[in-house]
Amino acid sequence: MQRCLRLNTLQLVFVLLASLASPAVSASVVLKDVRVWPGPDSTRVVFDLSGDIDHKLFTLDDPARVVIDVPNATRGTVAGADGRGIVQRVRTGQRTPDTLRLVVDLESSVRAKSFTLPPSGRYGHRLVVDLDTGPAKIGPVAAPQPAVELQDKPIIIAIDAGHGGEDPGARGARGTKEKDVALAVSRKLARLVDAQPGMRAVLIRDGDYYIDLRERTRRARAAQADLFVSIHADAFTDRRARGSSVYVLSQRGASSEHARTLARRENESDLIGGVRLDDKDDVLASVLIDISQTAALEASFDAAERMLSNMGAINRLHKETVQQANFMVLKAPDIPSVLVETAFISNPDEERRLTDPNFQERLARNLLAGIQGYFSDYRPRTTLASARVDGPVEPAPAEAYTVRRGDTLSEIAARFRTSMSALRLANDLASDTIRIGDVLTIPSGG
Repeated sequence: MQRCLRLNTLQLVFVLLASLASPAVSASVVLKDVRVWPGPDSTRVVFDLSGDIDHKLFTLDDPARVVIDVPNATRGTVAGADGRGIVQRVRTGQRTPDTLRLVVDLESSVRAKSFTLPPSGRYGHRLVVDLDTGPAKIGPVAAPQPAVELQDKPIIIAIDAGHGGEDPGARGARGTKEKDVALAVSRKLARLVDAQPGMRAVLIRDGDYYIDLRERTRRARAAQADLFVSIHADAFTDRRARGSSVYVLSQRGASSEHARTLARRENESDLIGGVRLDDKDDVLASVLIDISQTAALEASFDAAERMLSNMGAINRLHKETVQQANFMVLKAPDIPSVLVETAFISNPDEERRLTDPNFQERLARNLLAGIQGYFSDYRPRTTLASARVDGPVEPAPAEAYTVRRGDTLSEIAARFRTSMSALRLANDLASDTIRIGDVLTIPSGG
């Protein structure tokens, strides 16, 4: 009797162990929510999940739909979601007891791609499906019209409202979302730019949808933008942090973009300042990119300093000088690019101001004043044939600059719109090392 009892107990233990090892029980991931974000060229469907997954995606026609199978997952209580954009509806079901099937019914066939995202901030694990409804992106951005035809080209300002769609950006204590503030200020700035003779605004994002960071710079280049301005709102864990800031690309960011562009040269033709690189050797291509990127960074500093100064007239400055950071959207190598942190959305007082249409209008007007100041000294180049010298030109006298704490040679070069090589030559420097208190001669004319 005792022997039979022991056998039955062992059998029960084995059954329990086997059930615990079953994927359907131990590895089951639960679908928690479905969100649909339509945009002008694509629609994004986001599936919120309780854990990491593997998945398989395929498309079907008649009717058009995207199907995703997720093993070791269940739909929980989520039956689906209503459609938006090209999506008619999203359906969920169990293909097998341990395989979740997700079906996205579509108005027409699309190009679909999917990827998973790990937990980040308020979001957990996600499966993202992007449905591309825009024209196929084949090859590089088309080259601009010949320079001789650019005499009447307006000054084009690409205005990028940060975040969007499923990416709300930072949030204020009252629930204000950075993406909404950024879009409101961007639209006001675009309206003001369009009202200026000889200027035209291009809104990179004009609705509540997400655009890939690389795609934002690609759109600016496709529009032949002369300046790229990305609008954001800052945030910090300390609610006392406040003030406005303006950023340009860091030297580290520029260096890595340089390497990325060179590597990409083998696979596509890149337009860097109007020069095709696919027929250049590596050394020449490197020089062309460096020249274009250095000029863009120098111009970025100029525009950023003017915008920062004007913002200081209506709001406290978080940093008194232009900052540098490795922001992806600032990496167009041939367009001066600036990122504006309008104010701290995490600060209760500044959150209130950021939602005030009057303050948004003042922000836009002061940003415009900085942009106008920049273009009053700089005009986009049209054609070399328009340049004429009526007589000998005397060089401007050189400036002197005393090195301060935190300065680097590259930042000083960008600040004074000259090159590092010119600084080295003017100051007989054998390296890029400088010390606090050194007095540098700033060469005229770069």
